[in-house]
Amino acid sequence: MMPDDLVEGVHYYMENGFMVFTALYLMQRGYCCESGCRHCPYGFKAVQSERKAED
Repeated sequence: MMPDDLVEGVHYYMENGFMVFTALYLMQRGYCCESGCRHCPYGFKAVQSERKAED
């Protein structure tokens, strides 16, 4: 799918200036990028590490 083929509201939506891909787009793309996408249809969950406060 080329960027010109993307339809706002179907393949993505804008949130705070960022493009958020929908599950439909991610599924049509055909693979998981393992970035922890909000609507990942592949079930990947990114693990965030906790930062320790410096003394």
